[in-house]
Amino acid sequence: MKQIISIIAIVTIGFVLWQLVPIAMPSGFGAVTHHYVADGLKDNGGSNLVTSIVVNYRGFDTLGEVTVLFLSVSGAAFVLRRRSGLEVQEPVPASEIVQTGARMLFAPIVVFGAYIFVHGHLTPGGGFQGGAVIASGVLLLLLANRDRALPHGLLSWVESLSGFGFVLAGLAGLIVAGSFLANKGVLPLGQWNRLVSAGVIPIIYILIGLKVGSELSVLLDVMVHAAGDEEAN
Repeated sequence: MKQIISIIAIVTIGFVLWQLVPIAMPSGFGAVTHHYVADGLKDNGGSNLVTSIVVNYRGFDTLGEVTVLFLSVSGAAFVLRRRSGLEVQEPVPASEIVQTGARMLFAPIVVFGAYIFVHGHLTPGGGFQGGAVIASGVLLLLLANRDRALPHGLLSWVESLSGFGFVLAGLAGLIVAGSFLANKGVLPLGQWNRLVSAGVIPIIYILIGLKVGSELSVLLDVMVHAAGDEEAN
């Protein structure tokens, strides 16, 4: 009976959404979309138009996302470091295969993550994706060796300097071009589809990648060692 009621509810919700959500695509571009498509390459010089939109035209959104991530990591670390009354179990040591795989794969994973955010203006990807890939390599190391401690001081400096550099890049656009995170006129756009091109966009994505990677790495380290810290206390 419960299954029948669930099916009826799902069908009803699907029918309502089908009637409310428009299915047909718009017949043409809006004014803003047309500007992005027509002038995106001229204004930014990046092969990846999505990058130009996210980092330049909608730069405040990206700044907000980075801020939200920072607040989320800070809040999670604050909560996890103050847990009490937990029944802490001794972690099971990782197998030799996991430990060997972590040692072999960590460097390629970090290089791949760096490649993603360095080439964010040319290929799909960017700072958030590259930083998450680097953090996945850190997670592999922590799973292979639960006693490994990350240098929180160094990671905090990397995170802080990256965020400060991001704000400086935005202020440079404000001073030179009259718009925060503006790209055109701040640095030469270079030759299209080359690594050194698209003005300040590659620099911004490198800063975002370092910031996201360091923040997520700290969060993973706190999550892995929180229970151990409680046991020690």
